[in-house]
Amino acid sequence: MNAGAGVRDLSRAHLESFLEMMSAERGAAVNTLQSYERDLDDLHSFLSERGVRLTEAGSNDLGAYLSSLSAQGFKPSSQARRLSAMRQFYKFLYAEGLRTNDPTGILDAPKKGRPLPKTMGIDEVTRLLSQAETEAAAAGPDQLQRQRMLVLLELLYATGMRVSELVTLPAKVLDHEGRFLIIRGKGNKERLVPLSQSAIAALKVYGQLQTELAANAKQPAPESPWLFPAASREGHLPRQVFARDLKDLAIRAGLTPSMISPHVMRHAFASHLLANGADLRVVQELLGHSDISTTQIYTHVLEERLHQLVQTHHPLAKQAKKLD
Repeated sequence: MNAGAGVRDLSRAHLESFLEMMSAERGAAVNTLQSYERDLDDLHSFLSERGVRLTEAGSNDLGAYLSSLSAQGFKPSSQARRLSAMRQFYKFLYAEGLRTNDPTGILDAPKKGRPLPKTMGIDEVTRLLSQAETEAAAAGPDQLQRQRMLVLLELLYATGMRVSELVTLPAKVLDHEGRFLIIRGKGNKERLVPLSQSAIAALKVYGQLQTELAANAKQPAPESPWLFPAASREGHLPRQVFARDLKDLAIRAGLTPSMISPHVMRHAFASHLLANGADLRVVQELLGHSDISTTQIYTHVLEERLHQLVQTHHPLAKQAKKLD
């Protein structure tokens, strides 16, 4: 057996020992083990072409491998997965005394491009709200449920609150009849948000329908602490049920259901405020973001729209079009 074959066999033996450890001690799933094996085999091939042993690779060698992945067009998420496999493998070698250092310690994970949030146009939101309003106005045994959907949408679009905050609003909201709402968000932090006139009106009707239904019931239901009570484990409307009903409403409004969700409505709230000149800090407070960088993602949604506005209305852009 030649020296090169001996190196390959030794590297393979260390790789197999690593996979055995991941299976026996970490309980890694078969798919995970196969993924590690594929990724590390690919690294081994890359290093072999550079004349470097898998067990002796340095930080520069591993950095060059990551750069090659980027050059080949691998997504940041795929690069990050390869780096994760490398980290696990070299930590194992270090722990086993097969290396005196961990070469992955100074390697940075590739930055993942942050996906832009889906959002809805004002026309789409208007169609959705109009559909909910029309359905809520129709009398019938399930009118309270239809009015509830209208209230949910009005509150969501008026405040931009998270769906978990929305479905857990307390029933005492109906007693305030104010122009503002106190929302208890992440970290138990409270924030004050204004209500639109249409949201206030929808809430009032919803409260009246609840009172009428309770008065006409043969056996009054126990009083619920939730604004949107339901026969669920939590006692309030589950967010999954709201999301499902929202998609059904979208279909009836002639909209694409896959593009609409409670979270998309939250994005619409933020995007529409910024598009109409709202201050970024104000939107941050209304959304309950602790870091303004989280809110800044919405400014990117507007970039294409602003670009289109400039191309359409700027005199030099118009002049350029005439020259074309």
